[in-house]
Amino acid sequence: MKIKWWKILGILLVLYSIIAGLLMPVPKLNILNETIRNLYFHVTMWFSMIFLMLMSLIQSIRYLSSFDKLRDLKAETLASTGIFIATLGLTTGMIWAQFTWGTFWVNDPKLNGAAVTMLIYLAYFILRNSIENEDSRARVSAIYNILAFVMMIVFIGILPRMTDSLHPGNGGNPGFGNYDLDSNMRMVFYPAVIGWILIGSWIAQLSYRIKVLEINKENK
Repeated sequence: MKIKWWKILGILLVLYSIIAGLLMPVPKLNILNETIRNLYFHVTMWFSMIFLMLMSLIQSIRYLSSFDKLRDLKAETLASTGIFIATLGLTTGMIWAQFTWGTFWVNDPKLNGAAVTMLIYLAYFILRNSIENEDSRARVSAIYNILAFVMMIVFIGILPRMTDSLHPGNGGNPGFGNYDLDSNMRMVFYPAVIGWILIGSWIAQLSYRIKVLEINKENK
């Protein structure tokens, strides 16, 4: 089986970000200290999740314009992979919070928004399973998926910037880009973002192929 170059690149970039992220020096910042290394994992996973949800949104829009059931299947697969990556991102974020804020969870709009976003997308899968008719399920799910993406942007991108938040870049706090970060972190962070996006896309592709095989097997 021929492995496409972007899959190998994704593996190499993630491995590089893990090794370099743990070994390369980081700036000495108050409170954060060595925990800033989690930036390479927590934040990059959320970038990957947003990308996957965006691709899921696009597939839902394309389904509504063509009513191709494979588009609906792709939208579902991308969303489920996005939830998986989001769970990893939320877990690493909770670990980071424990070491910087002293607790796994605080009443922070960004954290609460992330939790609400995951509940919104979990409701997407509950909705799909509650509708028996395939055509109705696909149409309703596509419309809900579009609304879910809009709500995600509101809860994790807009509201935290309008209220007080402990997260950098929100609630009046400066973003990481405004700190005195050296070039070493950027050399790891940006490859990690690309790597996790590629790995997430690969997982979604594998999951989609498995579902297609299962459908073909049932139809035989």
